[in-house]
Amino acid sequence: MVVLADFAVPASAAPSGPVLECPQFIEQKSVQISNAPSGWTTFVRAPLYLHGAAPMSGPPEELGELAEFSQKREKGVWIYTYQLDAPFPAGKWLACTYGESDQVTLGKRLDDNTRVCSFRYQKGRHVGENIIAIACK
Repeated sequence: MVVLADFAVPASAAPSGPVLECPQFIEQKSVQISNAPSGWTTFVRAPLYLHGAAPMSGPPEELGELAEFSQKREKGVWIYTYQLDAPFPAGKWLACTYGESDQVTLGKRLDDNTRVCSFRYQKGRHVGENIIAIACK
């Protein structure tokens, strides 16, 4: 089992609409491994860097990933836009994912009146890291 606490430096966000920010990384001291096999010790070498962000239907444990979005590319930037007009019985959520394969997710409930969110991705300095600016309205 992995336990997380204390998060760090947020990513910058786009200026329009409410500002939402995913923490840019989860410090390695925040990652704790419990129930390691007998005789083994644990060591976390590096922080988990922000890899992805997207709106979800419901909290992250419900795996309500949205399949419909538009995408466009600008100089070194990918932009993903999600329309959130449909009903969301379990609420609209922001999921921030960490690690190259999105091993850890932090979730935050969005305002029920959120209609659209845009995510601007740029590559970060670390392997698998993305700098993500988020704007929702």
